[in-house]
Amino acid sequence: MPVPNPVAFTIFNIDVMWYGIIITAGIIAASVVCCRRAPSYNLTADRIVDFLIICIPAAIIGARLYYVIFNWSMYSGDFSRIINIRLGGLAIHGGLIAGITAAVILCYIYKIRPFKLLDLIAPSVALGQAIGRWGNYFNSEAHGGPTDLPWAVTVNGIKYHPTFLYESIWCFLLFIFLICFDRYRNSGNHTKFDGQLIFIYGILYSLERFFVEGLRTDSLMIGPLKQAQVISIVILLICLIMYYLFLKKCLNIQKK
Repeated sequence: MPVPNPVAFTIFNIDVMWYGIIITAGIIAASVVCCRRAPSYNLTADRIVDFLIICIPAAIIGARLYYVIFNWSMYSGDFSRIINIRLGGLAIHGGLIAGITAAVILCYIYKIRPFKLLDLIAPSVALGQAIGRWGNYFNSEAHGGPTDLPWAVTVNGIKYHPTFLYESIWCFLLFIFLICFDRYRNSGNHTKFDGQLIFIYGILYSLERFFVEGLRTDSLMIGPLKQAQVISIVILLICLIMYYLFLKKCLNIQKK
């Protein structure tokens, strides 16, 4: 699988990068799915758009700041490089932290239960990641170590694990699973509680990210440890504990 030209086309002497096009496509797809599912959560598409107007920029800024902070030696003293995301450099964990924080704040402003909204957006986040990961392919980044597997990506004549592909496939399957699970829990007298989908997302995405990150050669680091693996373990444990506590509370209420 050879790496294509990162430039999609040029207009007015400005190169339009595939990276930006694909990230935008992921955001649009995720937003459309979110708006279409909103009525099933007793929310309107207009209200979701209100959230998107704030949360999408917050997520992009958070993703960039997160990446820059963990690569500060590359960006220190060069503001133009810090704000130039055209060549890549967005960390999904930073985007999730900033985007979810903005969403929770808006929930309190609009008087919406935060975990209810997070359940609504969980499948959309997975879909956006599944699409957006292909931006790494066009930028020849986020790949793993050398391999002879037939689906390897070729960069500078060397074959590498296409870790972006592994995560893209996993996130798409996660999107399908969350959509199906949401329909299942709404189809009858099944155990259901706010936060259920976002906790499942956190658990399953963190499992995948921990193992796939182990293959990558360009990971952000926390000392000698891969940052994404550390964060994945933390998120996994938090979501497992929260799922257990919320489920226990829900079952206790049903018994009364």
